[in-house]
Amino acid sequence: MEFPAASSLRGHAPWLGLLLAVFLLTLWIPPTTARFAIVSTSAVEGQDVILSLRNTPPNITGCIWYRGTEMTYHNFITSHTWYSSEYLTGPEYSGREEINLEGSLIIRNVTVRDLGIYFVEAILPNSQRVRGFGRLRVYRPVSVPTLLVSNTTVTENEDGVVMNCYTDEIYINWLFNATSLRLRKRMKLSQDHRTLIIDPVRRKDAGNYQCKVSNPVSSTESAPVELDVKYY
Repeated sequence: MEFPAASSLRGHAPWLGLLLAVFLLTLWIPPTTARFAIVSTSAVEGQDVILSLRNTPPNITGCIWYRGTEMTYHNFITSHTWYSSEYLTGPEYSGREEINLEGSLIIRNVTVRDLGIYFVEAILPNSQRVRGFGRLRVYRPVSVPTLLVSNTTVTENEDGVVMNCYTDEIYINWLFNATSLRLRKRMKLSQDHRTLIIDPVRRKDAGNYQCKVSNPVSSTESAPVELDVKYY
């Protein structure tokens, strides 16, 4: 006597064996090689920055660095091989670049002229080479914005107020009593967030206002302006 499960599988054992073999083989397929690349980095102008490498081959013997979208002599920065103390430099070398022992590129006192795409070529044994790329973003520290208000003393339900944030930055937020401003129906922001209109004002609007500007690496706020709301 056979178990029902065994009898129901009779005649299908070869197929089951094949499926099992395929399943086991998929478990043993080695993972694809991770891509060699430059770690894209953001920096503040004036800082020293390191363009690090990711998934560097273990047997690397040197590196060649380029600034720009093509690996040509015109874009060549510098190169170094581990078995030699000799550094070669090219047209894009400014005297601020250096390759460290890991193959990463150090740029000292970075400027906005350094931003853009970088390519690196890793030298391997037997004249083999692998290439990677990444991006460097450089930002200037944001300047303190200026907040001007049409009137700092207003009357509830009678007056409106216009606040203008003067700045060259793109990212602008508004603060009320040092916390993020919650817009109410009576409040309108211009499309570029540089102008805040409150009309009419209410007593709950009384307090300190600031505009905060930022970029991906720094931020700062304007001096606070106090709005005084009179009510009767």
